[in-house]
Amino acid sequence: MRKVYYNPVQMLTLILAFLAAPLLLPQNSTPQQPGSLKTASLESHEGMTITARPWTDPALYKIKFPKKSPFAAGIVAIQVIFRNDSDDSMKVNLERIRLNITLSEEDHQALYPLSSEEAADVITHPGSKNVTMKRLPIPLGGPKVGHDKKWVEVEKGLSDAGIQASIVAPHGTVEGLLYFDLRSQFDLLNAAHLYVPEIVAIEKNHGLMYFEIDLSRSAGN
Repeated sequence: MRKVYYNPVQMLTLILAFLAAPLLLPQNSTPQQPGSLKTASLESHEGMTITARPWTDPALYKIKFPKKSPFAAGIVAIQVIFRNDSDDSMKVNLERIRLNITLSEEDHQALYPLSSEEAADVITHPGSKNVTMKRLPIPLGGPKVGHDKKWVEVEKGLSDAGIQASIVAPHGTVEGLLYFDLRSQFDLLNAAHLYVPEIVAIEKNHGLMYFEIDLSRSAGN
């Protein structure tokens, strides 16, 4: 019988190569994201696509709001992306956007988005707002009067993270956060819709059909 002799050094090299093989396989360099970022609700027609992601994971707020989280004050931030695939500029009436929620079988409410000033008031003075209140749009801008340094800092963070433009250029996108005071009743998002009633194609002076985005599929993730 032929004898086979093994070199211990060669054997050790083979064993190390076997153990290292999984490390050499292609790795996904993209970090795992929370479920709220993986799943989004969207609606698309007439060249415009609107994507909406309710931020229901407190971890999502830490980067943009490291000190005072809107979520901790009962406010949900909804990340909205407007994507214009047409050759025409689109103007979105941000003040007419509503969050349609169902409080009970007989009670349906349409919530106005909070301005950065209103959201800062809620965050710095928790419990001061009512989820059922229908708010009229408040003019933005102007000097901040009668607010302390903490409030100014909170308002600036909210404003910077919000939607910065109402006009979406051809083949462009605009994105940012909308804030709604749910007084921590985040389960209302399970039957909520983001209603965007007014978008106009500027050059054609043509109004698009309204968007009503079902948030239920993304709210639970």
